[in-house]
Amino acid sequence: MALVRTVLGDVEPSTLGFTYPHEHLWCSPPPSQKDRDLELTVYESTLYELQLFKSVGGGTVVDGSPLDYGRNGGILKRLAQDSGLHILGLTGFNKHVYYPQWVDIVSVDFLVERMVHDITQGMDGSDAKAGLIKGGSWYNVIHPLEEKTTIAAARASLETNAPIWLHTEVGTMGLEMLDIIERQGVDLGKVCVGHSDRNADPYYHRQILERGAYIEFDGPGKVKYYPDSVRVDLIRNVIDHGHADKLLISGDMGRQSYLEGYGGGPGFRFIKSSFVPRLLDEGIPEDVVHRIFHDNPATWLAAFQEEQ
Repeated sequence: MALVRTVLGDVEPSTLGFTYPHEHLWCSPPPSQKDRDLELTVYESTLYELQLFKSVGGGTVVDGSPLDYGRNGGILKRLAQDSGLHILGLTGFNKHVYYPQWVDIVSVDFLVERMVHDITQGMDGSDAKAGLIKGGSWYNVIHPLEEKTTIAAARASLETNAPIWLHTEVGTMGLEMLDIIERQGVDLGKVCVGHSDRNADPYYHRQILERGAYIEFDGPGKVKYYPDSVRVDLIRNVIDHGHADKLLISGDMGRQSYLEGYGGGPGFRFIKSSFVPRLLDEGIPEDVVHRIFHDNPATWLAAFQEEQ
């Protein structure tokens, strides 16, 4: 049976429960990025947010902070121990504006080796292993360094079987990133195209899904982009075209101003307490909602064989 790799070890997918497949628990973007609202480095605040999530029935959180975003495997392990939740960390890279200079210098093979080490040995000097790989692209273009790291992510996935999550800037370049990964020989059923609801185009979403990839909507509650009524329609489009088993939903609450633990909102409780009831009230069947938040992430993340 395939297992899910959490920072505390491999677990059976049936134990994950209600899952957020892309959040941020601990991160610190490089100093060149002036927006410090993105910096989440207060342990007690993050732990409090996780406790709120658990209090409404949450079971698992995937931390979306990769190598270039201030990831800390040891802290993720401690958060998992203190919160009682399953937590997954990841390896790989975000968009090129966050990359350290060495990414330009080293070979693709070096990047692959680094990612494989995170998955098989542990992250950041800890024994907390990464459970998936991140790739990223820019707005309406794939920077040459992003192509390099995406190729490395694909090859690391082939070596470890780890699933891949893709950052898309405002929901663009998802299909093009799938092209890069597919050329390396990766089964697109292991890949999730994130932030896709930022590009609120039902046709574009169907194009991704028809290639066998997962799609992630991670903007519920962020009315500054558009009201949740639009997201409900996008979800219905996915379901009505027969792709309910490939839809993932999270909040991507990666700012202090989004998190209750840091004095903001709507926080980790919002989707479970407010958005899910709205989906049910809008006529999305309960079994489909359960599939989206329980079965789909468990299936996608279950990639590792039990060690003998």
